[in-house]
Amino acid sequence: MCEEGRNPDEDLRIALLTEYDGTDFVGFQRQDNGRSVQQTLEEAVEQVYGRFCRIYGCSRTDSGVHAKGHVSHVDVPFSIPQDKIPLALNAVLPEDLVVLAAKEMPKTFHARFNSKGKRYCYRVRNAKVPSSVNRRTEAFVPGTLDVAAMDDAAKAFIGTHDFSAFRAQGGPDITPIRTMKDVYVRRNAADPDLIEITVVGESFLYNMVRIMAGTLVYVGQGKMTKAEIETLLKGEGARKEAGKTMPAKGLTLEEVFYEDLNW
Repeated sequence: MCEEGRNPDEDLRIALLTEYDGTDFVGFQRQDNGRSVQQTLEEAVEQVYGRFCRIYGCSRTDSGVHAKGHVSHVDVPFSIPQDKIPLALNAVLPEDLVVLAAKEMPKTFHARFNSKGKRYCYRVRNAKVPSSVNRRTEAFVPGTLDVAAMDDAAKAFIGTHDFSAFRAQGGPDITPIRTMKDVYVRRNAADPDLIEITVVGESFLYNMVRIMAGTLVYVGQGKMTKAEIETLLKGEGARKEAGKTMPAKGLTLEEVFYEDLNW
């Protein structure tokens, strides 16, 4: 978006790699009910470049969801050396949102439509007591989870399936067919009480990764089986037959993949 009378063809398109703690944001997209990542970035860009510039994000992370590698793009009125852009923006951004890198891109680049996929990680603290230090970035599940069973069941998600049972009600009415490139579950080597559920896919439905994580937690608790997941992925089941939707705070967008963008 440009000022009236300005030729948008003169603007430069830059991609921004950002990291944020989603706890105090209402999500990425601008909303009337609170502070969003998009709005906060746009306000910082306006301070640095002297006019409002619309930010376009790779995805609309939900309220409370974090990101280590979110990508957006914006058209700006003049050039700043790429290595100086993060310094300029971070000087006016709050502590829970940081620009890690910036890169000038051709006008054909679009953060959302050029994306080839994303990698998410859902973190579960599986111990007798929760962590106070990491309480904002992981969910707490007491009792002993069978990680081997969870990892084996996770393989059922790989491939192209009907994810109708793994999306929240009230989301956009779009096709439930999605393709997952990889899904696996591991205990963190440095912190064995931390279980990490990694999901790599081309695109995702509303709350889909959080429901997949909840379903795998049910498998770890002996409440569900891999065979039941395989049945649900054929479209033969309702949302209530899958696992619960895990809290947003455990989910982090780790990486977005592009053919034409290498940080």
